[in-house]
This record gives sequence, structure tokens and C-alpha cells, in this order.
Amino acid sequence: MSDPDRNLQDDLIEAPFNPIPRVVIALVAVILGIEMLFSLGARGIIGGPDAIGWRLAAIQDWAFADVVWEWMIENNRFPPAQMARFVTYPLIHVNFTHALFVIVFMLAMGKLVSEVFGSLAFLVVFFGSAVAGALGYGVFLNPEQPLLGGYPGVYGLIGAFTFMMWMDLTKLGANRMRAFTLIGFLLGIQLLFGLLFGGSLDWFADLIGFGTGFVLSFVVSPGGWTRLVDRLRRR
Repeated sequence: MSDPDRNLQDDLIEAPFNPIPRVVIALVAVILGIEMLFSLGARGIIGGPDAIGWRLAAIQDWAFADVVWEWMIENNRFPPAQMARFVTYPLIHVNFTHALFVIVFMLAMGKLVSEVFGSLAFLVVFFGSAVAGALGYGVFLNPEQPLLGGYPGVYGLIGAFTFMMWMDLTKLGANRMRAFTLIGFLLGIQLLFGLLFGGSLDWFADLIGFGTGFVLSFVVSPGGWTRLVDRLRRR
């Protein structure tokens, strides 16, 4: 399924019957394992009394915090322990439901992306989108709330999936804007829930994650770097 010339529809038909790639399972296992520790600790099943505060402590130490980012910029100091927040925050979630939705999307989108692009490209898209989402969240919004959860990375995978559809529709000579139907639907749902129930500014990081995943696909997709170099040479 790594052949870039295969029709995306064939990939979608075969995907449900193929095993989930190990790299996707590994990342899901990390997220689920961390969430289980937090959930069981909060219920006092493991870890004793101190376990109740494990989630809060992890958010303080490993979530992306704009105040920490601003401190690094102002002092021109970038300690590795603080820079690690850019890649650790997608692994920490608010609660089990938050983590569960991320896992569901990751299994669906991650399977397609890793099978077509490869395992390394899957990781580049997920964590690259997460890093870009955190940067945009901090630079443009200056939020008080920390950023945590895998949605920016998952939206990056949706961006990669959109790229695959976009390329497939281009080959078919169809309307390429149809590729953006999924992201339009998801953002519409987020907007509706925000208007009805209120919400945070996390959607901005998600949107940047989507755009990053789409752009990265021009490079990390099979033959993507060659196509990009050829296009630059033509100019």
C-alpha cells in the first residue's frame, strides 16, 4: 500500500481488513498507559494518596504553558526539560474521555497515514503538527490555560489524510476542494459546541496542526521530496 500511484479508494477499501501498524499501536499504548495511571491513581487503586495528584503534577511539568515559553524567550534560555513540553503535552489529557477520542481518531487516521506514508512519516506528521500547534497557540494567543492533549497532532494526521484525498482528486480531475470536507465538518462541530457550551482556544492549535500536517505531506509522502525539488527547479 506504499505505492503512491495507487488510487486512494483502494487504500480505503483495504484498510479495515489490514492490521494496524505497530507504530500507531505503540503511540496509542503510551497515551492509554499514561491515562490509565492517572485514572487508577485518582481512584486510589494504585500509588496511594499521592497518586490523586499525578495528573495535575504532570500538567504542571509536561503540558505546554505559555508562561514558560515567554520566560524562555525573554531570557533567551531554552532548557531541554522545558522544550520537551512541545512533544510531551500531546501525551497528557484532561480526562479519560479526552484521551479516548484522541485514540479513536489516531487509530483511524494514523492507520491510513502510516500505511501510505510510512512509520517515520507518521511520527513526523503527528509530532511536527503538535509542535507547530503549540507554537501558534503561544505566539498568537498568549493564553493563560496550558495546552494538553493529542488533538493538534491528530488534526495533523487529518491534514495528511486530506492531502491524500487532494492528490487523488487531482489525478481524477475532480474538484479538489472536496478533500477539505472532513476538516470543514470537524471545525463546524467545534464551533457549534463552543457556541452552545463555551470552550477554550485549543481549536486554534488544532487548526494549525491540520495545516502543518497538510504541508508536511508534500515532503514526507512517498516521492514527495522529489516532487518538491522538481517543482522548485522549474521555477
